[in-house]
Amino acid sequence: MGVSNPRLGLVAGEASGDLLASLLLKGLRERWPDAQAAGIGGPKMVEQGFEAWWPSSKLSVFGYVDALRHYRELVGIRSALRDRLIAERPDLFIGVDAPDFNFGLETPLRQAGIRTVHFVCPSIWAWRGERVKKLAAAADHVLCLFPFEPALLEQHGIRATFVGHPLADGIPLQPPRAAARQALKLSDSDTVVALLPGSRRSEIRYIAPVLLKAAALLARQRSGIRFVLPIVPGLRDMVWPLVNELAGSAEVELLDGRSHDALAACDVTLIASGTATLEAALFKRPMVIVYRMHWLNWQYMRRRAYQRWVGLPNILSRKFIVPEFLQDAATPDALSREALAWLDDAPRRDMLNERLMELHLTLRQDTARKAGDAIAQILEA
Repeated sequence: MGVSNPRLGLVAGEASGDLLASLLLKGLRERWPDAQAAGIGGPKMVEQGFEAWWPSSKLSVFGYVDALRHYRELVGIRSALRDRLIAERPDLFIGVDAPDFNFGLETPLRQAGIRTVHFVCPSIWAWRGERVKKLAAAADHVLCLFPFEPALLEQHGIRATFVGHPLADGIPLQPPRAAARQALKLSDSDTVVALLPGSRRSEIRYIAPVLLKAAALLARQRSGIRFVLPIVPGLRDMVWPLVNELAGSAEVELLDGRSHDALAACDVTLIASGTATLEAALFKRPMVIVYRMHWLNWQYMRRRAYQRWVGLPNILSRKFIVPEFLQDAATPDALSREALAWLDDAPRRDMLNERLMELHLTLRQDTARKAGDAIAQILEA
């Protein structure tokens, strides 16, 4: 089939990986309209013609406690996928994020002579730096989202290319606030707070309650605030009882997906640390970053962290441009206080907007084209 019609194996986990992989697939199909891609993926990938042998939701676990609960199933899926890919021998395998799963898949594929690309450098600059050894064994090439990563990987003999972030290409430089509000039936004069607790069940369990309690406080402190809460398909039954129990008088509308509409429409967001904070930054939205997890996971991660920040806007800026509240510090009082501080300080919002525009321009690199160029060179090598 060759470069003119490559067959690709892909694995993407969770909603963020599904989004990244779908944007990559869209660009690759513009280059190779007849390319075939199969493996583990989500609905956005399927929209791009991807054949999902397993859904990406199977990989939506976080931390060692959750991983242990699902260990046997995850290992079984990875073993079955490895055997199938080795038998079918795609021209290239692309692991999209999910390093704990993908490294254990990419390494035997590479040993079997299948070329491997890892899309998204794992955050070895933030914690668990020892993973760089696993990455070196797993990947022929790494596609990096952030400009400082290739030089870091070069130090370990890993070939890498900065391709920018596909979200920076897909999200307009000027957020479509009016259109998003119209789509969500919100008026221009409404004060809107977006609640984004994350896409994993564990995040709903640990983070959604504190966001909803903060919303209840905000509703008591300032009348008329509208709250929108995007949820991934399949989690409404988990989220709705929490809203009824904890949101008090806050008017919270659940949205099936539509996180980009929520971010474009909102005045401020209370948001779980992760890729969503970068999306909020690209929409130039003031945010309060929060993260809570099982206490055992927290103890482990806290000891292995390398830097002061967890939110991507702060990491990329190398300073706190938006507030972060982690674990016990993430209280409803703290979150509601910081949300009101954003709403009441226009000059601070303007300064943040300027910094986030600079960040957006840095990451806007036509990722699909750059990634396609890198993948073409690998296929032709």
